[in-house]
Amino acid sequence: MVSISVRQISQDFGGNIALEQVDLDIHDGEFFSLLGPSGCGKTTLLNIIAGFLEPTTGSVFINGDDVTNLPPYKRKIGMVFQNYALFPHLTVFDNVAYGLKVKKLSKKEVRRKVEESLALVQLEAFQERMPKQLSGGQQQRVAIARALAIEPSVLLLDEPLSNLDANLRKDMQTELRLLQKRIGITTVLVTHDQEEALSLSDRIGVLGQGHIRQIGSPLDVYRKPENEFVAGFIGQVNLLSVKKVASETDDNKTVYQAENFTMSENEPLKLAMNKGSELEETTSLMMLRPERIRVVAESLNELYNSCKVTVVQVSYIGSSVRLTVKLQGKGEMLILVPDPVFHVPPEPEQVITIAWNKEDLILINQEETSS
Repeated sequence: MVSISVRQISQDFGGNIALEQVDLDIHDGEFFSLLGPSGCGKTTLLNIIAGFLEPTTGSVFINGDDVTNLPPYKRKIGMVFQNYALFPHLTVFDNVAYGLKVKKLSKKEVRRKVEESLALVQLEAFQERMPKQLSGGQQQRVAIARALAIEPSVLLLDEPLSNLDANLRKDMQTELRLLQKRIGITTVLVTHDQEEALSLSDRIGVLGQGHIRQIGSPLDVYRKPENEFVAGFIGQVNLLSVKKVASETDDNKTVYQAENFTMSENEPLKLAMNKGSELEETTSLMMLRPERIRVVAESLNELYNSCKVTVVQVSYIGSSVRLTVKLQGKGEMLILVPDPVFHVPPEPEQVITIAWNKEDLILINQEETSS
């Protein structure tokens, strides 16, 4: 069942087009993230779904009902903002009770719903505290409890974790996902944090320049990006402009040569993919994720998917070592190597040999490119 549908949504701010002809279906009970860089239109789309912004064109449906012209309080949504928007002069109890009192429920019903909501976020013992007496994570949970207390059919989250420190943010991501699974509410998260979207979501909609560039599971948008924009935005990536070498195909593989990487002045980098990945175009793009590249023994002597490189920069980032390397002809690559691989990481100017598997090369559609 579809919980939220947007159809042909466009938003024009005085000639500045924030969204253009956006169509989107969000399923009942799923955790869906709108992911993209600043200015891509994701918060604009969330505000249109919430009813805080009227679209220039298009329609919004929640649970099959056209809510395009309804105010926010009639859309059965709960909203959690980036700054939590708690009332500083009200206790935790009264913050959570605010929307219920607006609905003029009985005191008994208000107390029951507040206590149930605070129990969901494990803050039953904090009812009489003021917001300033709470940590950032606790304030965030109060904001979620307030949104849930009115029993919405949809929960909208506008970068609610961005003000938390790194460790607390990861803890709250786990808590938020467990809570969403437990209550089964349709949830839409706006974020520019790729790791957050990948770890929390059932599906992700990647936005760029007012358009949805891809919708898919976290695994799909990371491993099988549909275009250059998605490949370049999600995670780190090496992009290779390639051309098929027609004379070097056989039953097991198809061979390409890179236009922007050379092993020496006159020797292009050759890449092999499994047979069946042929391109119709003369040239195209391939994606090679940095973590898929291996540092291998000097004795490796492969014609394809391997080359000698010179280390340019070494960054130790705890769980891995990040290497920037340059080929002996032209082109630089980024490599992420798990920390245990090196007893001592290589030094700048050191020559190493790198390799990758045929399956690690992914063809990228160039019909939609970043600009």
